[in-house]
Amino acid sequence: MRTLAVAALQTAPVTHDPEASWTRFADQVRATRDLFPHVQLVVAPELLLAAEGPLLGPAPADWMETVAQPVPGPLTDRLAALAVETGLWLVPGSVYERAADGTVHNTTPVISPDGAIVARYRKVFPWQPYERACPGDAFTVFEMPGIGRVGLAICYDGSFPETMRQLAWLGAEVVIQPTLTTTRDREMELVCARANAWTNQIYVVNVNAADPAGVGASAIVDPEGIVRQQAGSGEEVLVDVLDLDTVTRVRRYGSAGINRPWAQLARYGSTIDLPMYGGTFRTPDWLKADDAD
Repeated sequence: MRTLAVAALQTAPVTHDPEASWTRFADQVRATRDLFPHVQLVVAPELLLAAEGPLLGPAPADWMETVAQPVPGPLTDRLAALAVETGLWLVPGSVYERAADGTVHNTTPVISPDGAIVARYRKVFPWQPYERACPGDAFTVFEMPGIGRVGLAICYDGSFPETMRQLAWLGAEVVIQPTLTTTRDREMELVCARANAWTNQIYVVNVNAADPAGVGASAIVDPEGIVRQQAGSGEEVLVDVLDLDTVTRVRRYGSAGINRPWAQLARYGSTIDLPMYGGTFRTPDWLKADDAD
């Protein structure tokens, strides 16, 4: 059995105070390690360590520009030290990353227990016109040795079917999706999380910020689109052990033992014209011929 024990921290930053937000996050990670020693990976909401405030609250001018840092840089150095200290994989939401060309991206770094930055994902679909970060141009997956492959998405990315399909095509069995949603469309985001999980036969771990920074309702969805856990609006932690062999089972025998979309795509995809993508479907490397029968 391949399992991944996750802790999704539905929490909030100390508004416009990165140092206090860091202290709060680090203390919560340590508390998670102490309370749930079987946990392997801790996930936090989008822009938690950037200390973003509520959507309608007052904000310092050019806050994004003020707190943006390079990756790697001082903040990821702190994250690396915390990962080594706790022995945990850290997906600390996202940060404002200042790239070498001076542009700023909304970026999720992934830190391994030995302190290495094993992945960095720049949000491909910023929430425009409200979000001013520059979009990234590539989707990202990373390996957890002996466990499986994990994909990264950030908040509004989940509204685009291409995001989860591409991550699943790249072999992701779990997608970690830090989120910062303060608006009433949260219900539709949860619809998308379930649809993305079901249509791609993956786990989706969607972690929103707690009140007052966000409206909460973080969720963990399984590869058949079933909500395993869903939070309220306040601060809490969702702890779950994801059986990644469930992904293998569902892809081989079907959602509800019936539906096998990947096998059907492998069987007929190359004959279907996909003009918006400039070609046809190509079977991913992980989908073996015997799985597509």
